[in-house]
Amino acid sequence: MIKVSVMYPNTPGARFDHDYYRDRHMPLVQARLDAACLYYTVDKGLSGPTPEDRAPYVALCHIHCESLAAFQSAFGPHAEEIGADIANYTDLTPIVQISEVVVGEPSASAV
Repeated sequence: MIKVSVMYPNTPGARFDHDYYRDRHMPLVQARLDAACLYYTVDKGLSGPTPEDRAPYVALCHIHCESLAAFQSAFGPHAEEIGADIANYTDLTPIVQISEVVVGEPSASAV
């Protein structure tokens, strides 16, 4: 399994519409990726290591897919449309990392 992490730096003065991101952008991404997107999560940054520290990222999403090839073949045809929607919720440039998931949530039988 792979995870595509999209991270938005918590830059002072930047614009980020969490409601649009959660309610419009990520459902668009899921619809375009279709079955290649097993599930996704959205995080809203609260703080850094201590309450006085700013969160390093204002928002993150993590898209889980079976494989890199599955993600790339599903995302590629829609990359322009998905990228164009970014301006609707932020003026930040996202940082993207694709990772192999080596440890995930335990199965119900392991708990």
